Amino acid sequence: MTTRAPASTAGLVILLLTAAGWGLNWPAMKLLVGELPPLALRAWPGLAGAAILACLALAMGESLAVRAAVLPRLILISLLNVTSWMGLAIFSLYWLSASEAAITCYTMPIWTVIFAWPVLGERPTARRLIALAIGFAGVAVLMLGHGIEIGLAKLPGVLFASGAALLFAIGTVVTKRWPVTMPPLAGAAWQVGIGCVPLMALSLAFEAVDPASVPASRWLLLAYAALVPLCICYAGWFAALRRLPASVASVGTLMAPVVGVIASATALGEPFGAREVLALVLTLGGVVLAARG
Repeated sequence: MTTRAPASTAGLVILLLTAAGWGLNWPAMKLLVGELPPLALRAWPGLAGAAILACLALAMGESLAVRAAVLPRLILISLLNVTSWMGLAIFSLYWLSASEAAITCYTMPIWTVIFAWPVLGERPTARRLIALAIGFAGVAVLMLGHGIEIGLAKLPGVLFASGAALLFAIGTVVTKRWPVTMPPLAGAAWQVGIGCVPLMALSLAFEAVDPASVPASRWLLLAYAALVPLCICYAGWFAALRRLPASVASVGTLMAPVVGVIASATALGEPFGAREVLALVLTLGGVVLAARG
């Protein structure tokens, strides 16, 4: 059975703001890699973001109670959407540049479109396939503009980033097929919190962390990572996913690597010219076309 659910305006606005917040996190992570071990770099801001979300949920009158019937789905979605994404993506940066890692991680729409058909009945219409191609054309222009060269030396990074994309896509369709019926902020708090627990456990077991060695300016970036991509953006992602078809939501995330490159150009002085502008136009065109069904 073919499903062609329309995309809501509110869902699209939330999605684009979420993708922008995630995109801005790539240059922040680029500056932080090397200051802290990788797992700690993700676990600390993640647990802080979960605590902020929990406080906001209580302030809004939402209950943090979790029904026993929902708990297995909640854990599974958290492991797919948070643990695997955050853990694998950060390790990819040891073999790939920030641009290469972002571009490879955001191949997730390919996997989402593939999985959404058998699991959700979202048959990929011709328009959405064209939208996907246009969106990836933008990412390809961006990749070529930075002279990316993938060789055997970068294979571990490619595998880590591709694994993050694959598992996040599975988490997307699982969330749509078997949604966790919880208030939005409470649900996001639990998912981010549960997802970061394995990362923190592994960090405590295998990493040595010296907070005193981290410059004060980097603590501001860690605060951003906790508040925006791991708090506001995850809440926004789950809110957008409730309003949009999984394939549309995943194509919309292609904005993130483009925003990341623009932010890197502004904050870090990296190149930004005709290729980056063309990439932005193509990616936005793909998002709009996908939203039209």
